[in-house]
Amino acid sequence: MPGKDKLGSTKVQNIDSTRQKRVTWLLVVAGLCCASYILGSWKPGASSLGSSQSLSGAAVACTNGTLDFGAHHGLASSLKDGTQVKQFKPCDMKYSEYTPCEDPIRSLKFPRERLYYRERHCPEKKELLQCLIPAPPGYKNPFKWPLSRDFAWYANTPHKELTVEKAIQKWVQFQGEKLYFPGGGTYPGGADKYIEDIAALIPLNDGSIRTAIDTGCGVASWGAYLLKKNVLTMSFAPRDTHVSQIQFALERGVPAILGIMAVNRLPYPARAFDMAHCSRCLIPWNKLDNVYLIEVDRVLRPGGYWILSGPPINWKKYYRGWERTEEDLKAEQDSIEDAASRLCWKKIAEQGNLAIWQKPLNHIECNEIHKQNTKSRPRICSKIENPDSAWYRKMETCITPLPDVKDNTEVAGGGPLAKWPARLTATPPRILSGSLSKITSESFAKDTELWVKRVTYYKTHLILPLGHGRYRNIMDMNAGLGGFAAALVKEPVWVMNAMPPEAKDNTLGVIYERGLIGTYQDWCEAFSTYPRTYDLIHANGVLSMYQDRCEIVDILLEMDRILRPEGAVLMRDEVDVLNKAMTITQGMRWECRLADHEDGPFNLEKILVCVKTYWVGEYTAASSDSAKSDTTEKEEMAE
Repeated sequence: MPGKDKLGSTKVQNIDSTRQKRVTWLLVVAGLCCASYILGSWKPGASSLGSSQSLSGAAVACTNGTLDFGAHHGLASSLKDGTQVKQFKPCDMKYSEYTPCEDPIRSLKFPRERLYYRERHCPEKKELLQCLIPAPPGYKNPFKWPLSRDFAWYANTPHKELTVEKAIQKWVQFQGEKLYFPGGGTYPGGADKYIEDIAALIPLNDGSIRTAIDTGCGVASWGAYLLKKNVLTMSFAPRDTHVSQIQFALERGVPAILGIMAVNRLPYPARAFDMAHCSRCLIPWNKLDNVYLIEVDRVLRPGGYWILSGPPINWKKYYRGWERTEEDLKAEQDSIEDAASRLCWKKIAEQGNLAIWQKPLNHIECNEIHKQNTKSRPRICSKIENPDSAWYRKMETCITPLPDVKDNTEVAGGGPLAKWPARLTATPPRILSGSLSKITSESFAKDTELWVKRVTYYKTHLILPLGHGRYRNIMDMNAGLGGFAAALVKEPVWVMNAMPPEAKDNTLGVIYERGLIGTYQDWCEAFSTYPRTYDLIHANGVLSMYQDRCEIVDILLEMDRILRPEGAVLMRDEVDVLNKAMTITQGMRWECRLADHEDGPFNLEKILVCVKTYWVGEYTAASSDSAKSDTTEKEEMAE
């Protein structure tokens, strides 16, 4: 019996041992399958931009870790898996301030009539640079806002021309390593006093005026000082003999863009701005059938204001200082007054050399005038035409019709706007009126909540400095309803909301109704700005939107051009597209990480987080000669 017990005990032990081995193997196989699936589908993410840990070479794309803002000059020629990476070399220093679509040399090929040569003229595919635009030697991170309003590093924008040409007007002054912007300009007493003079005439202090456009803005001091009143201004000027005025504005942390009133419509929707401004902007308002005043009317909101200061306003008092004849100035002001009247505007003030007109709330009376006098000019445009169409669209010499209303007191386009800041989250009139059939009040509210969640995720997991004043100028390449910008409104930043013409819904008008600003932009072309003018770029679905229209590499190179050294990029997109982009960035002196969606790793959409490393170019004898040649051609252009 004892032998039997012993034999039975051994058998039981063998059975238990076999079962344990089977269970162990099942667990191992299951674990390996899960790990293989997860690793094969996604790369590890959820890294943050805030650490000082250094990364280098191909490890940027393939390992866990954090991103930093240090200078990294080592470049890998291949990734760990053997994938060859194209290394983009620095461009010649003559391209340090290259603006592809406003290139002074290319512009000479186009007619000068109506300043058409200063419009956007972008290079063809074969002309696109395949190199990295260098920062000038000595480049430094800009001063933080609000100090940047008054100071910029001279090394970042090494131009003294305006310190001499505009010395009396005090646009900008040279102070050793720094440029000082004293808030002067074409307004006696400075920008602050000038704005207070305007505030005494129209409601600048109660939140009813939020968006403004400054035509021919100089270094954008008007827009800079309006920020104290929570007025957000789109300042624009051409790249002309006033060297780098828009570059100065953006270096100050003030919204600005290269642009001109010439032949094409301004790249903004109808009824966008609460206020338009011209101070000695040299735009011939009384010429060409008043086409430029008609264009201002298109982009002004119902009840919006147009401000004109300087010649010819109140010419009887100021003509001696303007060095023009009384007859000439009188004729110009009379012509402008007549044109404004025919646009159905009402003049509400003239004080000093400042005059203000107001656009009507609706076109009931204007329509009656044109019915009674069919020969009245300018005529009212057909309602079939799209008033928001403004990307390479010629200006019209007819009045853009306002949406129909029931009575004289109703505001055309869906009712009055809420005052700022309630305006930001209130349902915009374009949505309430049903002009965007696919977007409802409910979907708008959900979109606003979604972007609050996403921006919170960005701040806490991906780009920690976003909530600590590290960035000022931000680009949203595909802005949608403006939710990204709205979620950042309490931060010391401003956002340029770009609306691709290819977007499913044209919602740029909604963005303006929220009290934000933006522009139309086709990302197969360069943006109208100088290099190194944005601190952070956000691209939601941009690469997948354009992957069949133009090369992803060209879009990434344009992002690199407009991004400051040590600036950051957030790209939300399909994982396959982001993997392709991440491979390209390995040759661009960027450091990148692929992070999970805010809802977790099982969402197919991912977020590519990148930092542009710090590096600067070097001047050579050849580049110096090229720069001199370019300067000569620019001077010829100006003559």
